[in-house]
Amino acid sequence: MKIIIPMAGRGTRLRPHTLTVPKPLIPVAGKPIIQRLVEDLATSYPGTIEEIAYIVGDFGAEVEMELISIAEKLGARARLYQQDKALGVGHAIACAAESLEGKCIVAFADTLFKADFSFNDLEDGVIWTQKVDDPSSFGVIKLDKDGFISEMVEKPTEFVSDLAIVGIYYFKEGEKLRDALQYIITNDIREKNEYQLTTALERLKNNGTKFRTAEIEEWLDCGNKENILHSNARMLEFHRAEHLLSETAVIENSVIVHPCFIGENAIIRNSVIGPHVSVGNHSMVEGTVISNSIVQNYAHIKNAVLDSSMIGNSSRYEGSKYALDLGDFSNFSKR
Repeated sequence: MKIIIPMAGRGTRLRPHTLTVPKPLIPVAGKPIIQRLVEDLATSYPGTIEEIAYIVGDFGAEVEMELISIAEKLGARARLYQQDKALGVGHAIACAAESLEGKCIVAFADTLFKADFSFNDLEDGVIWTQKVDDPSSFGVIKLDKDGFISEMVEKPTEFVSDLAIVGIYYFKEGEKLRDALQYIITNDIREKNEYQLTTALERLKNNGTKFRTAEIEEWLDCGNKENILHSNARMLEFHRAEHLLSETAVIENSVIVHPCFIGENAIIRNSVIGPHVSVGNHSMVEGTVISNSIVQNYAHIKNAVLDSSMIGNSSRYEGSKYALDLGDFSNFSKR
């Protein structure tokens, strides 16, 4: 099995946190979004994940090395492809044409899920869905009497179905997807000036590919700060039973209100942390009260009261503010 992950978007809604790292590498409950996604997919699949193919932008060597490391931790080979122009998700996936062969999962990198991703890999294809209250904001699917997908509609103005497509797809024959994507690009078939994956899926369906659906339990968007913090809270709840406090963390005269994640070599002194707080590796928190927040790696926070905040890597903050959004390598002091 190969996992194909388009992730070349700039993540502008999450700035300043995406100025130095792409959105899929923002940590949620102590792990990058993309790592949680591929681990969940790999855990649910009984076979071998042989390759993870990332379609990236100009993210730099450090980010690429982290992506390679995530794949290698799962025993998979990593391949990186560049998408030089923002021409849509279909175009992004087509950039990984060399990896579109045999059994493939395509997964968007800006969402997290609570789900059992087990499925029958002998099916032609599987599209994961969730029932939603307002289908007009999503791509939705309609089923025929045999349970196969008969129609896919992008953001319908009239009710078609309440089964929204969540952004995870399985293809038994990745080369068929590759050929369908190449067809729409060669023939310049665009929607809103972009090459869409749904256009290729319709072509596959019309040419005889039979798609079934699989449902997820909970769908967590990671598109903006508020959604990232909500996803962090939910992931901490999902993994509450796990040991989320590193053995190398130092907790002195402090209260941890679970669920929380405290990373390696983090130092917490004279503070109250939680609930729903993630503190990254090598960060220091002193004389501070934090709730519902994410503190990334190598940050230093002192004498603050923070709620619904995101603190970037290697940042330093001293003072008091109730909703803070501090990017990587920032310094701020309020006296």
